[in-house]
Amino acid sequence: MAEPPQWRAPDAVSRRVLGFLDEHFKSHGDLHKAPSLAAQLSRECADRERGLRLLEEKLSRASSAWLARSDEVRAILRRVGHLAEGSFPRRSRVRRSKTRAFFVSPLPMFSWDFVALIRVLLDFCFKGADVGEGDVELGQLPLLAKEIGRIETVRLYAETTLQLEALVGDLEDAAFAVVSQTPKTNTSLSLRRASNLNDIMWKQEKLLLAIKIMKDIEHVLVRVSKSRPRWANLVKAVDSRVEKTLAILRPQALNDHRALLAALGWPPPLLTSDIEGDRSSEMLNPLFLMHGEKKEMYSQNFLALCALQHLQAQREARHYTDFTKQSCYRDDLWAIDELVHPVSLKMEYHFSKWSDQPKFVFALVYKVTKDFMDGVDSVLQPLIDQARLVGLSAKEAWVTAMVKILLAYLERRVFPVLVSTYHNSDENLEVSSSWLDLLDLIITFDKRMQVLASSGIKLTGPFSELEGFSRSLSILSVFNEHSDWLQIWGEIELKIANHNLEPELEDERSWLCRIGKQSEFDYKEEVDIFLLSTRVDYKAPPIAGSVIKVALAMIERGQTLPSKRMKSQFVRSSATIFLNNFFVILLQRCRDLELMTAAIQDEALLRVACTVNAARYCESVIREWDEEVTFLEMTGDGNNNQQHPRLFFADEIGYLIKLETDCLEEIMSVLLLEFDAQCWDYIRNIDQWEKN
Repeated sequence: MAEPPQWRAPDAVSRRVLGFLDEHFKSHGDLHKAPSLAAQLSRECADRERGLRLLEEKLSRASSAWLARSDEVRAILRRVGHLAEGSFPRRSRVRRSKTRAFFVSPLPMFSWDFVALIRVLLDFCFKGADVGEGDVELGQLPLLAKEIGRIETVRLYAETTLQLEALVGDLEDAAFAVVSQTPKTNTSLSLRRASNLNDIMWKQEKLLLAIKIMKDIEHVLVRVSKSRPRWANLVKAVDSRVEKTLAILRPQALNDHRALLAALGWPPPLLTSDIEGDRSSEMLNPLFLMHGEKKEMYSQNFLALCALQHLQAQREARHYTDFTKQSCYRDDLWAIDELVHPVSLKMEYHFSKWSDQPKFVFALVYKVTKDFMDGVDSVLQPLIDQARLVGLSAKEAWVTAMVKILLAYLERRVFPVLVSTYHNSDENLEVSSSWLDLLDLIITFDKRMQVLASSGIKLTGPFSELEGFSRSLSILSVFNEHSDWLQIWGEIELKIANHNLEPELEDERSWLCRIGKQSEFDYKEEVDIFLLSTRVDYKAPPIAGSVIKVALAMIERGQTLPSKRMKSQFVRSSATIFLNNFFVILLQRCRDLELMTAAIQDEALLRVACTVNAARYCESVIREWDEEVTFLEMTGDGNNNQQHPRLFFADEIGYLIKLETDCLEEIMSVLLLEFDAQCWDYIRNIDQWEKN
C-alpha cells in the first residue's frame, strides 16, 4: 500500500494564494463565482503587462537622454579638468620652484567653488534625467533660470580666479627676476661694457613686463569692482599679493635708478666760477652729456619709473567711488625726486655754514634750480610727454622738488630756533625783525620760483594777466602743519603795526578833519567847521587812512599763504585785531569828550564829527572788502552756514554801526539841550527883546 504524500509547510506565495481563495470561496455555495473571478484576474494581468511595456519604453527614452547628456558632461568635465590640472596646479609648482621667496598659497575659495561647479552640473544633469518631456511645470521655470544664472556666476568666478592667479604668478616671477638679477660688476663699468649693458637692459625689460602684468591685473580688478561688487574677497586677496610684490619692486626700481644716475655723473657741481661763462652749467649738466646707449638706458628707466608711479596712483584711485575725478599725480614725480635727492645732500653742507644768513640759503637754492632748469625741461619733458602724463610739467616738478629741500631745512633747523627765541624774549623787536626778515625772504623766494616754474608758458586771453601762475609748492605751506607758528607771525605783524602807528595816534593833528584853503589876503590856512558828512563824502581824518593802509598791507601779506584756512587764520590774528583796537580807540574818544554841557563848543563838536567820519569811512572800506572774492572764499571756508553765510567782517561792521548811532544820538541830545536852553533864555528875557 502506497504511503500518503507528506504535508509541506506552505511558503509565502502559497499562503497568499490560500488567503486569496479563502477570502473568495468561504463555502461550497461560492464556487459559482469562479468564472467571474477568473475573468477579473485576466483583465488585471493584461493591465499590468500593458503598464510594464510603457515603463520599458519610458526607461528606454530616459536612458537615451542620459547617454546624450553624459557625453556632454564628460566633455565639459574633461576640459575643466585639463584647465585646472594644466594651469592652476602647474603654475603653483613652477612658481614654487622659481620664486621661493614670493610663493604664497593660491587665491582663497577657488577649490570649493570649483567642486561646487562640478556638483551643480551633475545635479542638474541628474535632475534632467528623471523627468520626461513635458513633465516640467511652469512654476519651476524661474527656479531653473535662477539655477542656471548661479551656475554661470560660478563659472565666471572660476575663470576670473584662474586668470588672476595666472597673472599674479607671472608678476611674482618677473619681480623675482628683477630683484635676484645682479650685475657682475658695478653700474659704472656696466655702462662701459656692452656685455654687462645687456644685463641691465634685461632687468629693465623684466621691470616693464612686471608693470604690464600689473596693468592687466588692475584692468581686471576695476572691471570686477564695478560689475561684481560681491566679489570683494577676491579683490582683496589679489590686492594683498600685488601690494607685497609692489613693496619689493618699487625700492628695487628706485635703487637701480639711483645707481644709474650716479654712473652718469649726477649730481654735477653746484657752484661754478664766473670765468667758465654762461654755458658752464649746460656743459657740466650730465643730462646734456648723455648720448647713445646711455641716453637710451636712462630714457627707458625713466619711463619705467613713471609707469610704475602711474600704476600705483591708479590703484589708490580705485578705492574711490569716482574713478575719473581722482588725480593720478597728487605727489611729485619719483624720477625727478631722485634727481633732487643727491643735490640736497650737497646743499646741506652749505646750509650748515649759512645758518645765521638765510639769504644765502635762498640764493643758493634759486641758483641751482635755475641753472639746471633748461636741462630738466629739454631732456625730461619729452619723456614725460612720451609717458602720456597729461598735465604734468617737468619744470613745475623740478621747482617743487627743490622747494621741498628748502622747506624741510627751514622746518627742521630755522623755525624751531626762532620760535624758541620768541617765547623766551620779552617783546624784543630784534626777534620780531628776524621773523619778518625771514618771511620777506620766503615771500620773495616763492614769487621768483613761481615765475621760474611758469617760464616759457604763454597765457592768452583772460589768463594773460596771471603772471607767475604756477602749481609749484610754496615755502609758506610750512604753516599748514604748524598753526602755532602762523599765530606767532600774526602776533608779530600786529605788534609791529601797533608800534608804527602809535606816534600818529598820539598826534592830535591826525584826528582833525580840515579843508585847507589859501586866503587871497593873508595866505593863512582856514579851517571850515562842518556838520556830519554823508556816506558819500566821508571826510575822514588822516588817521583813518593810515589804519586802513596798514591793515590792507597785513591782509596782502596774508594772501601769499597757499590755503584759505591759513589766510583766514592769519587775517583774524593780525588785521582784524588791529582794526578792533582802533575801533575801541574811536569809542573811547567819543566818550572822553565833554559834550553834555549847556554851552557846546564848536571844537568839541568837530572832534566828535571827525571820529564818526572815521568810523563811517572804515565801515565803507570794510564793506568793500567783504564783497571781494578773497574774503568770500575765506568766509565760505569757515563753519558758517553755506546757505546764509556771514560776512567776514560782520562783527566789526556791527560794532561800527552801533558806535556811529550812539555818537549821533549823543550829539543830537546835546544840540537839543542847547536849543532848549536858548529857548528858555529867550522866554525869560522876552520883555527885554521887545524893548529892543
